[in-house]
Amino acid sequence: MLADLHRTYGAARLRICVPHLPYDAAVNAPTTLAATWREGLFVFTDDTRHQELPGQAVRALAADGRGGALAIVGEHTLRRRAPDGSWSIVATADAQLSCTLAVGDVLYIGTDDARLLRIRAGGAPEPLRGFDAAPGRDGWYAGTAVVDGREVGPPLGVRSLAATADGRVLLANVHVGGIPRSTDGGASWEPTIAVDADVHEVRAHPDDPAVVIAAAAVGLCVSRDAGATWAVERDGLHATYCSAVAFSSGAVLVAATTDHFARDGAVYGRLLDGTGPLVPLGAGEPLVLAGIADTGCIASRASALAVADTGGNLFVSADAGRNWTRRADDLPAPSGILVV
Repeated sequence: MLADLHRTYGAARLRICVPHLPYDAAVNAPTTLAATWREGLFVFTDDTRHQELPGQAVRALAADGRGGALAIVGEHTLRRRAPDGSWSIVATADAQLSCTLAVGDVLYIGTDDARLLRIRAGGAPEPLRGFDAAPGRDGWYAGTAVVDGREVGPPLGVRSLAATADGRVLLANVHVGGIPRSTDGGASWEPTIAVDADVHEVRAHPDDPAVVIAAAAVGLCVSRDAGATWAVERDGLHATYCSAVAFSSGAVLVAATTDHFARDGAVYGRLLDGTGPLVPLGAGEPLVLAGIADTGCIASRASALAVADTGGNLFVSADAGRNWTRRADDLPAPSGILVV
């Protein structure tokens, strides 16, 4: 794939396109949290690295809106990590939890059986019955594949959650079930994108309530009406299978590869209000991943970026993706990252 990228995007073209992504030079040495499926959380700050919650499964990292992070630990516990690194239990549930989202003082939690829970300030998890009755739910299905004669893949579940910048619209990425949308705090839901688009992650712009993006097997999906309708973009991608998305300094980022089990992949960027093809990140040579960057495995804070791939690598950039440093090559099955 590296050769294909070089043929399509020569070094000269990369030097022209990529540096035009804006960046905030004042953001230096952020802390990157890297969750793993079996060995807890790894914390990278400056040149240091340490491990928290060893021997435990940690997934679905999300900002808590207070400078800390939320994470699902094990299968049934939602925990909060404070800025000082201390952990506390927010809630437990009988269901297997899959993702979480903070919207002000309200928390939303997705489950591996495609349900949604809500936790109001100081309350206990409550099911969102309207999600269970979402139109088109009977057409949702688990995303599986046959590998070496065995059927593998995640269960039908809520893979990611997002809320528009004004908090008025909730979006739930169901795998495989499209992106149901709610405008009444989760009481009722309507389908948006096609179920067979096979969406892997949805993210809302942190400032513009109209803009939402999603990574799907059909390409990068962009909405400019708060997720009501979607346009699919593929121009510039070497392959259409997109697995993760993020916003950074006025740009949209997306990870793409040939399929979920591919041995390599790339991360592309483009100004959000720009036109033209998506361009691989990296000034001179594209950043090439060892495997895919899965759901939640691209993170940003202003111009600081981090990407984790299924090969166990963690790459960080302080300049909106122009230059990259490999901070780790031995992460045991990364499940998500967050820059704080």
